[in-house]
Amino acid sequence: METGNVIERSGISVRERDMTMQVRLPMGIEDFEEIRTWGFYYVDKTGLIRELLENLGKVNLFTRPRRFGKTLNMSMLEYFFSIGSDSLLFDGLEISGEKKICDEYMGKFPVISISLKGVSGRNFDEAKGRLRNILGNAAMRFQFLMESDRLMAVERQRYRTIINFDKRGAFTMADETMEDSLLMLSQLLQKHYGQKVIILIDEYDVPLERAYKAGYYEEMVELIRNLFGQSLKTNRSLYFAVLTGCFRISKESIFTGLNNFNVYTVKDVRYNEYFGFTDQEVRQMLAYYGFMDQHNVIKEWYDGYQFGNLGIYCPWDVINYCGDLRDGSVKKPQNYWVNTSGNDIVRTFVNKLSASARNEIEQLIDGNSIRKKIRQELTYRDLDSDIENLWSILYTTGYLTQGKEQDGDLTELVIPNREVRWIFVEQIQEWFQEETKKDMGKLNSFCMAFQENDVSVIEEGFNAYLGKTISIRDTNVKKDMKENFYHGILLGLFGLMDGWVVKSNAESGEGYSDIIIKIEAKEIGIVIELKYAENAAFDAGCKKAMQQIRDRNYEEILVRDGMKTIYRYGIACYQKRCKVISG
Repeated sequence: METGNVIERSGISVRERDMTMQVRLPMGIEDFEEIRTWGFYYVDKTGLIRELLENLGKVNLFTRPRRFGKTLNMSMLEYFFSIGSDSLLFDGLEISGEKKICDEYMGKFPVISISLKGVSGRNFDEAKGRLRNILGNAAMRFQFLMESDRLMAVERQRYRTIINFDKRGAFTMADETMEDSLLMLSQLLQKHYGQKVIILIDEYDVPLERAYKAGYYEEMVELIRNLFGQSLKTNRSLYFAVLTGCFRISKESIFTGLNNFNVYTVKDVRYNEYFGFTDQEVRQMLAYYGFMDQHNVIKEWYDGYQFGNLGIYCPWDVINYCGDLRDGSVKKPQNYWVNTSGNDIVRTFVNKLSASARNEIEQLIDGNSIRKKIRQELTYRDLDSDIENLWSILYTTGYLTQGKEQDGDLTELVIPNREVRWIFVEQIQEWFQEETKKDMGKLNSFCMAFQENDVSVIEEGFNAYLGKTISIRDTNVKKDMKENFYHGILLGLFGLMDGWVVKSNAESGEGYSDIIIKIEAKEIGIVIELKYAENAAFDAGCKKAMQQIRDRNYEEILVRDGMKTIYRYGIACYQKRCKVISG
């Protein structure tokens, strides 16, 4: 279909481009107009508009983990409903087939859209200042209200109290005005347009998360409660509101008294296909870019989230991996999610691991499931109250997802994919290193045993360390991943030694050795090869490791660098046990 200078193909908008050219991937772009106007691939989620209108509540809250398309969907809603919207942005998309909805709703409403993602600060006053600026900037979009002949002079003056700013560009509205700002703006816009207002609030719970970490949680809860109470509960100028976030925060009474309040979480079937990518959508994208051979790999790494009864991929990961494949910058999947959001919740969980919880996390890392009671109304203040609450937090934030079965009040929990499993393993290894530092005498004795070729001390010490961390038992996990786990533990231990030059997977001889160590002051070189001992076949694993060291001449680089004494170690590991040989 071609309309004006916008060409449509499978939900992709390309402005004045050759149809034979592949459109770009929207890596990091969350503005609907930019995606639709400037030739970016768009996975059509406009069916959300129809579903929302058919099941409309006065206030509608969608809770999903980070990076699942919440912000882009909110941008799409803004461009659809806003007065003066460009209908060409929706040509060829699913919603354009709903003529009655488009005629009645498209471009018909004043829309107030804000994101609270940037509300943070070292203290409450700093965070409050940032919220004040966000609200002020949102109001600045409607400067025509200062001259509106549909408003009385006193009403125009009320508007000015919201947008007044000082010489530094900081908005100066008083605290009371700030709490009333969305309500006031709604009333003024309704009077100007003769139409009720739609309010969109993205990442509504981020200010509370940041406040919890910085120590001013109670003050921020009170501020957000007052802001929402005025704009969402007592606002007769409101047509409807949509909010997004990770948590359903009702324990704090933020939403107390709201009538017709709809909450849609990852457990709900309704709207499950509108946040994240379905398998069909991923296949269409891969087919378009010629990467269908990567489907199984992408599924293993980035799929596995269960929203309601539907399997979902993380869209951030899929888009970034496809983009990197197009650029030729990567050849295998990367950990994109871990680079865009903190993993403090996982670290908090790991730090609190009891013996029973450690066994449960081992089961999850091994690809098995556990069953827990999920409380979806937990908030950040509940993080430290009980480790059982942390299972719910991990579930809500996407580090765990629901399995196929429901057992009464208990939810089957699993790690969704290889990327998230990697996050757990990485955090556990970091925690393990921190615990190890608490006994440097023991660590020095263990590492010195490698320098002194004392196999029995090495084996005893490594077994002791393995007993304190998490093991990898899953038969579905590839052997090289299991070996990498033990490899990572050793690297973490060696990395704490002064005067040791430690290299991992260094090119040496006729291949890449697992670990190469140079102790230059002693002119000692160490070569270590690790093997996973399937079914506890330690002797065979050790022999295979030693044979590989000899066959591939891994010690060559150490000899070339002037090391006079070379020690070679073959280490076989299975669950929380190991065997070491030297030769």
